[in-house]
Amino acid sequence: MKAEHTLTVEKIFDHNRQALELKLLNTKKGFKKPIKDHDLNRPGLLLSGFIDVFANEKIQVFGYTEIGYIDTLSKDQRVDAFKRLLKSDIPCLIIANNARIDRYLLDIANKTETSVFRSPHHTIQIYSVLLDYLNTEAAPRINVHGTLVDVYGIGVLFTGRSGIGKSEIALDLIERGHRLVADDVVEIFRKREGVLIGTSQELLKNMIEIRGVGLIDIWSLFGIRAIRIQKRVEVEVKLEDHQDISEYDRLGTKKEFTSYLDVEIPLIRLPIFPGKNITVISEVIALKLMQRIYGFKPEQEFIKKLNQKIKKNDKIRQYLADDIE
Repeated sequence: MKAEHTLTVEKIFDHNRQALELKLLNTKKGFKKPIKDHDLNRPGLLLSGFIDVFANEKIQVFGYTEIGYIDTLSKDQRVDAFKRLLKSDIPCLIIANNARIDRYLLDIANKTETSVFRSPHHTIQIYSVLLDYLNTEAAPRINVHGTLVDVYGIGVLFTGRSGIGKSEIALDLIERGHRLVADDVVEIFRKREGVLIGTSQELLKNMIEIRGVGLIDIWSLFGIRAIRIQKRVEVEVKLEDHQDISEYDRLGTKKEFTSYLDVEIPLIRLPIFPGKNITVISEVIALKLMQRIYGFKPEQEFIKKLNQKIKKNDKIRQYLADDIE
């Protein structure tokens, strides 16, 4: 299911206020403006009068160049340049380096309901923080019914029918020292090519629902060590009723994959029946995946040894067959 995600000036301010030490210089009326283009722009050319091409849907940033140019203008020229900028209906304006801006220019921004922010950071730092944030917010995302747990540093996504025991397994893993990312609904977004990140919906953050018990606040019960805000999704463990699986992969040589947002991750089908310790098996799945990351593949090692054994036995049989004395 595709996740709804609308980015506004208010979200930009709230989510980056601390990192960039942003200070609002004028009206909040521009907070509801949507961010349609997830990029940044330096409007130096437009300030100087070139208006044929201008990325008005991007967040605008004033650096030393823009402020230095405005300082060379007369008051009337500054007003004209600023009106030209704000007439384009920009989302908002960020002024870098704690540069000062004339009050009458802020009055023009108030009339167009455009929020202006100031930051003590250089433009390169503003670009670095905001572009990383915007790329994440603009990333394609979906909601998946499941539970995501950080097991030994591996993001394990448990899926399966409702009531099969995903939340119970997660709770058991948390009790053993692992960390909850999301339960019931996992929001997955593609951060960059080949990388899926899972997180929780705001309403369900840090919560697990156990049938017959109700909602459990993991942070309150187990502390900060038991939760993660987000985690890379690296393997899906699909829990299935054992009677629904006719064949099992005994050696693990048949690799199966699933795809989210055009990114493939390993898929492991795990049959569920009474008495089976899924928690320990989940830990082993995570450790086994870590082995593969470091280049160790036990299935291939087993097949290699098996082939060597067969080859050795064939030589012995051949020797005995040729020994006619």
